[in-house]
Amino acid sequence: MEKKDIKTRDDVFLLVSSFYDKIRSDAELGPFFNNLIKDWPAHIENLTNFWEASLFLKTKYLGNPLEAHIKVDQENNHIINERHFGLWLNLWFKTIDELFEGDYAQNAKHRARKMGTFLYLKIFEARGNLG
Repeated sequence: MEKKDIKTRDDVFLLVSSFYDKIRSDAELGPFFNNLIKDWPAHIENLTNFWEASLFLKTKYLGNPLEAHIKVDQENNHIINERHFGLWLNLWFKTIDELFEGDYAQNAKHRARKMGTFLYLKIFEARGNLG
């Protein structure tokens, strides 16, 4: 089966929902998400908005991913580390490779890598400001 590139909101939704199916069942990453997210359909919709805005330069996303990730780290006693970010990124790449190929698919990988690095650094920066 020939894969297509990420072109539409439906494609982004497929990517995000498939990815979070993997995350939710992952032994290491699942607990971070499953213990905090109570409304998965709303979360998937929010993340679809985020990735649609990121990939197609639309301005629908109004959330604060940095604040959300710092909160998750705080609520998990600051145990998030580089391994978790590596696992997250590997699952993201695997999901993209299973479903898509092309320029937007590559851009989704690039943006996730940059975002992961930024969030990782900012989480540790926030820990330094803990008092």
